[in-house]
Amino acid sequence: MEETKLINIGFGNFVNKERIVAIVSPDSAPIKRLKDEAKAANKLVDATCGRKTRSIVVTDSDHVILVPVQPETLAGRFEDKENEK
Repeated sequence: MEETKLINIGFGNFVNKERIVAIVSPDSAPIKRLKDEAKAANKLVDATCGRKTRSIVVTDSDHVILVPVQPETLAGRFEDKENEK
């Protein structure tokens, strides 16, 4: 049985590493548009626990996850999981 690899996105929230397509900063206009479209399609997940959104995770199922952790930090966690193999 294959082990599911999860990445901590902050405050006890985890995402399946294999489903992540992109980790992006929330500041650009196209990303804001992507967030608005996901909200309209009921595919927006707010995992910030009331904190400021510092990065956005896009999954292969078109879900958009708002994350309170910097993109560089998430990318580092993503790489750490890869290096454990």
